[in-house]
Amino acid sequence: MSEVKIGNIMVGDGHPCFVIAEIGINHNGDIDLAKRLIDIAAQAGCSAVKFQKRTIEIVYSAEELAHPRESPFGTTNGDLKRGLEFGLEEYTEIDRYCKEKDILWFASCWDEQSVDFIDQFDPPCFKIASASLTDDILLRYTRARGKPILLSTGMSTMEQINHAVDVLGKNDLVILHACSTYPAYYEELNLKVIPMMRQRYGVPVGYSGHETGLASSVAAAVLGACIVERHITLDRSLWGSDHAASLEPNGITRLLRDIRLVETAMGNGVKQVIEREVPIIQKLRRVDSMNSK
Repeated sequence: MSEVKIGNIMVGDGHPCFVIAEIGINHNGDIDLAKRLIDIAAQAGCSAVKFQKRTIEIVYSAEELAHPRESPFGTTNGDLKRGLEFGLEEYTEIDRYCKEKDILWFASCWDEQSVDFIDQFDPPCFKIASASLTDDILLRYTRARGKPILLSTGMSTMEQINHAVDVLGKNDLVILHACSTYPAYYEELNLKVIPMMRQRYGVPVGYSGHETGLASSVAAAVLGACIVERHITLDRSLWGSDHAASLEPNGITRLLRDIRLVETAMGNGVKQVIEREVPIIQKLRRVDSMNSK
């Protein structure tokens, strides 16, 4: 199984799970809220935080933007989308703040202009969102930046994933299993896809989860996910489309704790008597099987 280096962190078999706190648009257009979420991720021990970047007039049609939609920013879908989009000033502060907190950051870019925008900050990698998996032009444009790529595979068929992998190539590629429902039901998660993809593609495979609990994300790590990504929020009841599928501060902290405990518990696969078992043997075992008849 290959390895991928994200920033100064190796990702793949034999390395600790790389945990991404997806802030996405859960900052609700507020840079101070974004910084509080960065704090939460850093304190929990996450490897990176992730944002989303769109050029609104490219990603959405004029008709979509004009559609009525109530939000704190106005009465149209365009008002909401523009209100949630950070620009150069905000991302410059995000870049500075993440360096101060010693945590990596990057973004999923939904169009070529957004790739150029984020690339100016020299991110450690790029993510291809599940919605963009079939956009060959964006895939090639992102790959040309020469950075590792995380390919999310929600709402995609195996044929579509095969094609995307062919377009991107397997060098410096991590495939993320995902289910693109928000929040996802446990019966929709299909975690057995993780070992299947590991065997099929021969590249590191991770998991991008949108469920509400922790157990399935820990199970993903046990099944071989070298990356686990979960949305974070201050409060799941906040307004916004992604908060309900996010982990609150206590949740992301517990997730890191449980993944690290499981990694410790996995051991090396060699069955042997450990030193702390020896006095228990002496106390409880009546017959030594090697000498019994």
